[in-house]
Amino acid sequence: MSSKHFSNATEHFNKLIQFRQAAYELLGNARDALFELTDAVIQMRQVQSFAELSCAPAFRRKWPSAYEALQDGRPDREGLLRLYLGQLPAWERLILVGDHTAWPRLSADTLADRSYQYQSTLIPGRMPVTIGHGYSTIAVIPQDWDKGVQPLLNERITNQKPIQKAAEQLRLVCQDVKVRPLSLWDCGYSHAAFLLATQDILADKLLRLRTNLCLEGPTKPRCSNRGPAPKHGIKFKFDDPSTWWEPDQVVEEDDPRFGALKIRIWKGLRFRKALDCPMVVAQVEHLKLSGTRRKPKVIWFAWIGEDPPEHWWQLYRQRYRIEHWYRFAKGRLHWTLPRLSTPQQCQCWSDVMPLITWELWFARAWAEDNPLPWQKKQTDLSLGRVCQGMQNILAAIGTPARLCKPRGISPGWPTGHPRSKRDRHKVVRSARWETIRARQKAQKAAQKAPPGRPKKTDCSV
Repeated sequence: MSSKHFSNATEHFNKLIQFRQAAYELLGNARDALFELTDAVIQMRQVQSFAELSCAPAFRRKWPSAYEALQDGRPDREGLLRLYLGQLPAWERLILVGDHTAWPRLSADTLADRSYQYQSTLIPGRMPVTIGHGYSTIAVIPQDWDKGVQPLLNERITNQKPIQKAAEQLRLVCQDVKVRPLSLWDCGYSHAAFLLATQDILADKLLRLRTNLCLEGPTKPRCSNRGPAPKHGIKFKFDDPSTWWEPDQVVEEDDPRFGALKIRIWKGLRFRKALDCPMVVAQVEHLKLSGTRRKPKVIWFAWIGEDPPEHWWQLYRQRYRIEHWYRFAKGRLHWTLPRLSTPQQCQCWSDVMPLITWELWFARAWAEDNPLPWQKKQTDLSLGRVCQGMQNILAAIGTPARLCKPRGISPGWPTGHPRSKRDRHKVVRSARWETIRARQKAQKAAQKAPPGRPKKTDCSV
């Protein structure tokens, strides 16, 4: 490439080059091999094994360096978080979205800290669980691009619940944000424990509530001077309309996508175990929808924080972008492809997933659409199409990684030292899964009991 063409490319991709250089400095040990590994992920669309990433033109090392990069690499996660937030407008209100997913490792007996994780299944009657590691992610929804999210943190859930990990991530992000953000959460976070853990965080929360919840209204008035003052209010059961009182507001609108909607809003509802966290609850009813498992007719939402804006329940639609990012990271970025041996290597590989996504976000304006023969052309490129058009961009901007230094021939395993088998680790069982397992055993025992004996239906755990 001539110097003239190189100067033009540097002028066009100056911001992307600066971001890559700053991210390279925060990757820690083995930053050269780890950074080239991120470029290899962009170049390699389909691979059968993790070692095949070393065949990419951007990876100038041998295939063992790919595993060494994850073994020795320790990216500065908080430093990368500050780098990501520095690319966003300082005085613009951010819309955050949080969720968690599973990295299945069913047969990895030598991998530590495996536990039962939620994973949806298409087989009727089967429990939606798998064995592996759980990862919690918090991301920013870009307002100028409707094709994805910008992940900030992608961390493994250790010896804690997903709710606690999500609260820690939200607290860490809000420390470096100047304007009060809005966070979107699925019904898996509609618990009193999550509201109490995030009560002191300066962020508004929009949650989708489960349809079988039982909330309560404001505190009942004191009837007499005797006894303590009442703490709880009248029960409000979602599945029992007889417990509902007159809503504070009723809105009817015609949505272009879902048709006629009727929204009932109640103020001051609370969880029984989180009395200091009042909510604004909205019931969105689809009047012309028959109602299925995928498209429920009635959906409940809750707003916790400052005064909500008008039609605040419509903001929840943007939460589904993180589901598409999980699918993109697992399928195109090869997140769950490697069969790594330690949780530290899995976390190192998970830390570079947001970095790759941010590079694609910077390059989306200059990437050329390079569709496959059976694909239609796009004007507003998705993350996958940006990957297909990144080959020329990477060749133009170069890489901050240094050339490899060969170390010679490896001496191999020393003679006289016997090899030992790796330790096997049991699957970590939480109290919740132990309760479910004991209940299932009790149900099976009750079904197999002879007709003359009374069936045992209770289970003490």
